[in-house]
Amino acid sequence: MDIKTPAPIRPSTSDLWFFAYLPLAISDGIATPLIPLLALQEFGASAFVVTIIVAASAMSQVPFTIVWGNLSDRVAHRKYFLVGSFLATGASIVLIALSHTLLSYFWLNVVEGLASAASAPIGTMLLLETRQKRWWPQDIGLFGLISGIGTTVGLGIGLVWLFAIGLHQPIVDAMEGLLVCSGVLALLAGAIAWAWIEEPTARLERRSLGDLVNLHRGVVERIRHFRSRVLNVVDLTRGSPERIPRREVLFLASLGVLCVGFDMFYGPFPVFLWRTARFSDAGVFVAYLVASAASTALFYHSGIAVELHSPKRVFLESLGGRVLLIVLFLWTVPYVLFGLGSPALLAWVSVLNALMGVTWAFLSTASTLFLVRLVGRTGRGRALGLYNAVGGAGGLIGTLLGGWLFVTIGVHLAYGLAAVTIAVGAAMLLPIPFHTFLLPQGLRGRRGRGLPIPVAPHWEGLPGGPR
Repeated sequence: MDIKTPAPIRPSTSDLWFFAYLPLAISDGIATPLIPLLALQEFGASAFVVTIIVAASAMSQVPFTIVWGNLSDRVAHRKYFLVGSFLATGASIVLIALSHTLLSYFWLNVVEGLASAASAPIGTMLLLETRQKRWWPQDIGLFGLISGIGTTVGLGIGLVWLFAIGLHQPIVDAMEGLLVCSGVLALLAGAIAWAWIEEPTARLERRSLGDLVNLHRGVVERIRHFRSRVLNVVDLTRGSPERIPRREVLFLASLGVLCVGFDMFYGPFPVFLWRTARFSDAGVFVAYLVASAASTALFYHSGIAVELHSPKRVFLESLGGRVLLIVLFLWTVPYVLFGLGSPALLAWVSVLNALMGVTWAFLSTASTLFLVRLVGRTGRGRALGLYNAVGGAGGLIGTLLGGWLFVTIGVHLAYGLAAVTIAVGAAMLLPIPFHTFLLPQGLRGRRGRGLPIPVAPHWEGLPGGPR
């Protein structure tokens, strides 16, 4: 059979395990806003403490994504790593819901991050080892769709639970029950993975995949999880000591500054919604939900925009839009006109956060193509590994800095500094030659033929987006 002949994307039964990620994504959608809200209301944590808790999971995930990925390369069975990751994640979330001290709450978030780290690199390798190469783009795109739908559904479940099911019980009890539900969904993901995953019959060397552009896009920017299936962060630990070109260094420096700015805004964001804007818990879920839905809906169109224009141009325009939106989050006429905690103010903030989700759809698509065209094929694996590492470090710094500034100088100055930081990061991109990133004419012709467009491997889960 000619491999160029279109074939159904159902060559085996093993692809059913993709859908183990659906309850996992739903679980993540529930837990992302709920973790900081529960810390605020059950333990009375300050904004800075909340951001430390939010970052706790990520701090353990960054190194253990590399550890689990490398360990799975040396052990014969990938299936058990993935199933174990799902089950341990679910158990950790249930224990987080049942914890009674702030210290145990913090450490269980660290454990949850450690457990969930294995689902990133091992999920990718399982996909690549059980599917033929020509199906990889469609399959990784399916992962992105599953993640987007699952996250949005999870936020919707949280909204219905807090607004209807738990309306007549103490709010902390309702939130703890919702978090237990999140953990049970992650356990369900483990059961599905156990039933449907088939061990690969061949093994792939991770180094041999250094030139693969990971097509999985993040739907919701958050520091808590890295649900992108990142191969390239592992490649970073094995790279050669060759000198990095100056313009790549400039791009990565800009990326670090941008991630700091993104999470200076989004680190204390749930505290801003609940304590400053005085929204109900259901209102916080609404603000998260609209951003997730907007990102999911716009990813395809963002790919077309990047295809028709320069990635650098789309990147800079999206950054400009994000700076303007952050300024609009500051204390302006709508806060006085509508009143704190009012439905009208919730609608205003939700529209702003939905637009932040729109900017994220374009940022996450354009940023990777910006870098990929900058470094070329030979340096792609190393560059994407550095992309992930720099973005992760910047996001962690931004989250903690945002929480500290929120407490010490107030939300408006903190958010103003976040906007300035993003503007500085965008200005650092300007010296990079524009013509380097113009799409070849041949690639422009791909529009409308269903061919995939490479997109960001990691910024999903990272800093700065539509939470």
